[in-house]
Amino acid sequence: MRIERFIVGMVGTNCYVVSNEETSECFLIDPGAYSDKMITYIRENALKPQAILLTHGHFDHIMGLDEVLAQFLVPVYAQEEEEILLKDASYNASVSYGPAYTFSGASHIKDGQVLELAGMKIRVIHTPGHTIGGCCYYIESENVLFSGDTLFHDSIGRTDFPTGSQSQLVRSIREKLLGLPEETVVYPGHMSETTIGHEKTYNPFL
Repeated sequence: MRIERFIVGMVGTNCYVVSNEETSECFLIDPGAYSDKMITYIRENALKPQAILLTHGHFDHIMGLDEVLAQFLVPVYAQEEEEILLKDASYNASVSYGPAYTFSGASHIKDGQVLELAGMKIRVIHTPGHTIGGCCYYIESENVLFSGDTLFHDSIGRTDFPTGSQSQLVRSIREKLLGLPEETVVYPGHMSETTIGHEKTYNPFL
């Protein structure tokens, strides 16, 4: 497995391209804005996108969807409770930062569901709190977690947007993430990666 990070958009969102080096199949996580560098990377490495995974529906994680889908017609997956953000520009906050943006057509996924993409098994972990339908993606075979805006290096996601709840977010992290192996590498929606073990020990919010 290879993970390539592209920092996109006005607030520096981490968009990931996760690829199988044997098959060249890949999937994308959170295309928050269009990135020529990302498209070039995919094409120059002859990668074959299989899907787009959304950790949640805030504008800075979805506003590149239309442009990416124009290049690669693949399914988009999001937690079913997140539909309210995807379809409402006030809920996804796009209307507060620029042109209103909404997205229809995401395939709904559920807590505990296992997606098989690019030869990998990816478990959906519903972690409400930052948003009502926020989720993480866990690849057990690789000891990797994509946490979106649920868990950051020494921090957690904001909860002052619509559908947010700090108590629910902390509960989600404690009950669903901190029990993962401590060596699990966490790739968040912003800033640098961390590990479950580090966050268990040092995160002041937990």
